[in-house]
Amino acid sequence: MFNHAKTIASRIVSGVAGMCSKTAVAPLDRIKILLQAHSIHYKHLGVFSGLQHIVKKESFFALYKGNGAQMVRIFPYAATQFTAFEVYKKYLGKVLGTNLPIKHADKFMAGAAAGVTAVTLTYPLDTIRARLAFQVTGEHRYNGIVHTAVSIFRTEGGLRALYRGFVPTLMGMVPYAGFSFYCFEMLKFVCMKYAPGITCKKCDRNTGGLVLCVPAKLLCGGFAGAVAQSFSYPLDVTRRRMQLAMMNPETAKFGMGMWKTLSIIYNENGIMKGLYRGMSINYLRAIPMVAVSFSTYEVLKQALKLDTGMKI
Repeated sequence: MFNHAKTIASRIVSGVAGMCSKTAVAPLDRIKILLQAHSIHYKHLGVFSGLQHIVKKESFFALYKGNGAQMVRIFPYAATQFTAFEVYKKYLGKVLGTNLPIKHADKFMAGAAAGVTAVTLTYPLDTIRARLAFQVTGEHRYNGIVHTAVSIFRTEGGLRALYRGFVPTLMGMVPYAGFSFYCFEMLKFVCMKYAPGITCKKCDRNTGGLVLCVPAKLLCGGFAGAVAQSFSYPLDVTRRRMQLAMMNPETAKFGMGMWKTLSIIYNENGIMKGLYRGMSINYLRAIPMVAVSFSTYEVLKQALKLDTGMKI
């Protein structure tokens, strides 16, 4: 009974952590989507000029367009990801023990598996969020989450259409989630082992008797997010182009499969202006997003008296 209550509490904590982190960077998420998919209204702009243009052309609240669908998606996504990570980490730790060539490699595998699990369950909501965020005021094609889902399902090929871009997402999720959790856990270990006086406080109920201070949590989470995004970003661009392909006849060519889409992006725009387009925004959003996500998760776990320590 106690373990069941802890599991439920952990899921709630995970979901709230995800919602906080995504809401914090929602404006950057929207401009990233507009730039990644070369919106005719925003493709000539940069990050900050694009944000100013959204407010001027649409409204301040347009910065959060699609965030409702994001909140509906992110609670089960984050709850599943963090909970699955704890389960996989515990299981892999027992099965693999210390026989791995890379220290804490089980954290990478657990993180990757957790990310794949979460994205598989919630992917259609990500497609819906992207469509809503890509719309510009005055040119609306969709009116809310349900209308978007029904329209895509009926006119673009059923459930398969809602999962368009799923393969590059899955391939990108392995390095993204894997490196996120691996880097955070590794940095947390380094802080607790080598700089406990600066980065930690005493906490007798935790494994190892320590808990990371909030600034240390933020730094570890931010660095983890930067590393993870660097490896997976081209596949994130590919996913977005595929998700938004059928919104215009001119972009339908991006819905023909992952390798075809990657090839078109590279041939038309190259690496930096194509596969890594919007990367500067991504660092601006990913670093605080992952930092807030991991920090909120650990702070709320501490508030619920759950263990956030590790063996050192």
